[in-house]
Amino acid sequence: MDIQNPVLIKGGLAVDDRGTVSFVNDFNFEGVKRFYIVENHKQGFVRAWHAHRKEAKYVMVVKGSAVIGAVKIDNWENPSKNLQVNRFVLSEKNPSVLFIPSGYANGFMSLSEDAKIIFYSTSELKDSLNDDVRYDAHYWDIWKVEER
Repeated sequence: MDIQNPVLIKGGLAVDDRGTVSFVNDFNFEGVKRFYIVENHKQGFVRAWHAHRKEAKYVMVVKGSAVIGAVKIDNWENPSKNLQVNRFVLSEKNPSVLFIPSGYANGFMSLSEDAKIIFYSTSELKDSLNDDVRYDAHYWDIWKVEER
């Protein structure tokens, strides 16, 4: 997938008297080499910012809900704090997969106690570790929940 910006691949739910099937039929696992599942120890905990020059990721919340952020890095040594941050709220109740291209930092905050997030990576672990850049969790502070 040669896409330069984050893309939300929407799915759906099928419900009948047997139960529920969650799906994202337009996600085809292109380039995926590994996956991992992350759960925070409490609601409201932030894990951010994790960037890769080459690695892209697909993100899906399979339990609960979470805020996911993605920001395109302009300067790897000292990125601007004024960059546009793409902010998504993902939930098991609205199945979707978020594509985060290479060149982006990503992070998330669990909105529910039971949030479980699966990350699909386009790099093997050894390659990912050599392409790993970290920034402070509040470098781009998108984590405040807006009351409506």
